[in-house]
Amino acid sequence: MSKILIITDAWEPQVNGVVVTMTTIVKKLKERGYKVDVIHPGLFHTFPLPNYPEISVAWNFWDLKKKIQKSDPDYIHISVEGPLGLTGRHYCLEHKIPYSSAIHTKFPEYVYERFNIGLDVTKGLLKWFHNSAINTLVNTKSHMKELKKDGFNDLVLWSRGFDEEIFYPDKKGGKGNYLLYVGRVAIEKNIEEFLKMETTLKKVVVGGGPMLNKFKREYKEVDFLGYKKGKELANIYRDAACFVFPSKTDTFGIVLIEALACGTPIAGFDVTGPKDIVIEGENGSLDKKDLGKAVERALKVDRTKVVKSAKKYTWDVSTDQFIESLVSIK
Repeated sequence: MSKILIITDAWEPQVNGVVVTMTTIVKKLKERGYKVDVIHPGLFHTFPLPNYPEISVAWNFWDLKKKIQKSDPDYIHISVEGPLGLTGRHYCLEHKIPYSSAIHTKFPEYVYERFNIGLDVTKGLLKWFHNSAINTLVNTKSHMKELKKDGFNDLVLWSRGFDEEIFYPDKKGGKGNYLLYVGRVAIEKNIEEFLKMETTLKKVVVGGGPMLNKFKREYKEVDFLGYKKGKELANIYRDAACFVFPSKTDTFGIVLIEALACGTPIAGFDVTGPKDIVIEGENGSLDKKDLGKAVERALKVDRTKVVKSAKKYTWDVSTDQFIESLVSIK
């Protein structure tokens, strides 16, 4: 029985797409008979990331070497470009151990939005980190195309899924009466584009983040519900008239397919991530410049068609892709 070691700087109790992906993949791997070890920040001494207190960063990461040796895995996957990821990469290269990695987000764009650091600098660092991997998993074809253009090598497509027992449409086929955003409340998510958008419908925000208190004060007409998950989150999806995704830096967005599975159409910008998932007039609408116009068109979409478009996204397919990328490195 093969053992897989996953090294990740993003893990529970964090709430984000990376954590959902990795915890689900670990569960699916175990169901298929694989032994799985996960090295995550919870196994180390940590400190809260500035501006993101919900994210814990390992500081005694030099202990990672002993944990890798104790695990003695057949395969290694490095999930995130944090202190543990960097240390794991160094260990693998030093000991000539092949490994896979993953690019979950547009990290250079995130850094630019928050700190105004040039894209060339962070893209160069990201390329240095991932081009030493045997395979690097990426979320969508459009992002893969961008990364290849920037000089990234050995890229493998890695889709996502949703829990069908939780995310499903309203049996009555009802249509909600508010616009919904689910995700981190942060500048890199471009959420203010949604908050300031003119509409006669109520706006609802699910999630937390560094900008939450500021936006609560500035947009008192918006309902900020904080973090939600499971069935409670699914009910919020189902009762929304439209799911609005203002981000221009996401590479997939699990929240997109969760919304579709609940029968809620998507409105967003015509950028990497949404344009790989949204089919104009079938499950939502995208606009190059005007988010409001995308919402107007998305509200007219047949919700039964929306649900059908989500069926191709499954965690089983995602797990197959993950396994294939690992098995191919030996």
